Amino acid sequence: MPKIHPTAIIGKKAELGDVEVGPYAIIEDGAVIGDGTSVLAHAYVAAGTTIGKDCEVHIGAVVGHTPQHLQYKGAKTYLKIGDRNIIREYCSIHRGFEEGSATVIGNDNLFMGFSHIAHDCRIGNNTVVCNGALVAGHVVVEDKAFISGNVTIHQFVKIGTLAMIGGLARVNKDVVPYTLIEGDSEACSLNIVGIKRSGMAAEAALQIKKIYKLIYRSGLNVSQALAEAAKLGKLAPEAEKMVSFVKSSERGICKHRRTASSEEDI
Repeated sequence: MPKIHPTAIIGKKAELGDVEVGPYAIIEDGAVIGDGTSVLAHAYVAAGTTIGKDCEVHIGAVVGHTPQHLQYKGAKTYLKIGDRNIIREYCSIHRGFEEGSATVIGNDNLFMGFSHIAHDCRIGNNTVVCNGALVAGHVVVEDKAFISGNVTIHQFVKIGTLAMIGGLARVNKDVVPYTLIEGDSEACSLNIVGIKRSGMAAEAALQIKKIYKLIYRSGLNVSQALAEAAKLGKLAPEAEKMVSFVKSSERGICKHRRTASSEEDI
């Protein structure tokens, strides 16, 4: 049975599993919340929001509210959140913009205080979005990416698997998987720590290093670098993901700033 504080406001058509709802929280009609999830004091869960199991929605968070878009006219849209996500204080996550569209969030993600996920984003699994980070509309964040504090990400950007965005960075180009971004959309090195912690096979890590050097340190343009990467032979799935990401980039990838000696540590 749900444990609901008497001051909470729950829509009659909200669907609640075995959840806990704190004081003055608001859950609108049409919201669906799975077993084991807690919605803490003053949090707001809007219509069209589905939250999976064992999530935490902390104090003052706003989940599933209307998109911040001047052309939004009340279309019926959605926010779909998976299991075991942690949404900290005053985080805001907005639902889709066009009729029937959705913002979609996977499993096991951490959204720290005052972070913002805009309409129609696609967030994978095991990502971290730190305090004050701003993720604009239609952004894709792949699995295990790490977005540091007060980062700003432009709309329609893609953040690749295991990429790490350094604090205060401004990102307006696609971030190649496994890379470290700092400053003004600048790729500084590979995410050495993330690669090592992932348990990736040594051969896959070596291939990623070779591809990174072709793209960012060879003096070749992107098309030429990809042509050289094709000569490496059969790639591990992780390395193939890196190549496919670059090939499919529509906005173009982040530029290179400097060489980091730590790249040699892979």
